[in-house]
Amino acid sequence: MQLSRPTQCQPKKIVALGDSLVYGFGDPEGGGWVERLRRSWMSPDSAGHIVYNLGVRGDRTQQVAQRLEIEFRHRGELRNRVPDLIILSVGVNDSARLARPNGRNYTDFAVFESEIASLLEQAQQLCPVLFVGMVPVDEAKMPFLDCLYYNHADQYRYKEATRIACAKRRIPYLDIFERWMGRSENWRRKRVSQDGLHPNTLGYQALLEDVMNWEAIATYNSQTIAS
Repeated sequence: MQLSRPTQCQPKKIVALGDSLVYGFGDPEGGGWVERLRRSWMSPDSAGHIVYNLGVRGDRTQQVAQRLEIEFRHRGELRNRVPDLIILSVGVNDSARLARPNGRNYTDFAVFESEIASLLEQAQQLCPVLFVGMVPVDEAKMPFLDCLYYNHADQYRYKEATRIACAKRRIPYLDIFERWMGRSENWRRKRVSQDGLHPNTLGYQALLEDVMNWEAIATYNSQTIAS
């Protein structure tokens, strides 16, 4: 009698594009949530997925859109193969006020609405898409770099525009802003870096937990080689 071979799931290729939240700035220990996710899927006894961190500090939606397709096309690994999933995370830099607390937004809100819609549609033409939302800043630490003023009211407007745009296109959206704002101020302050903008090591650990517990990612997390 021939023994059946274990069922295998082909590892997925995943590209994560966005700003410093994808890049992982502020987490010298784990390299951010994307890097922590990548490492969690690198165990020799699992069919861990392949994750490419394509985060660029300071990127706004327009910059991510400009490099989206070329980044995607250059992560195929094998001939005629392209990534299976795009994770996007961008928007907080668009929301910043320039020079003063009531200065103009870095990206005008109406322009942002148009750009985020365009980015999502562009991404959907390539492969399935997930979106991880922004982390609330520590307003008491502003301005960032002595010139950028981030605040919760603007963050809410921009993340809501993103959430609605995702909902219209049936793109799963993880509302990190709402989750973190639902926790105590003391909890949040312990997880944001001294610059008031980026998560620290504890923050990225919490962010990874939120991502890993998200139903949209959990389906990928469960796709391992059956032993």
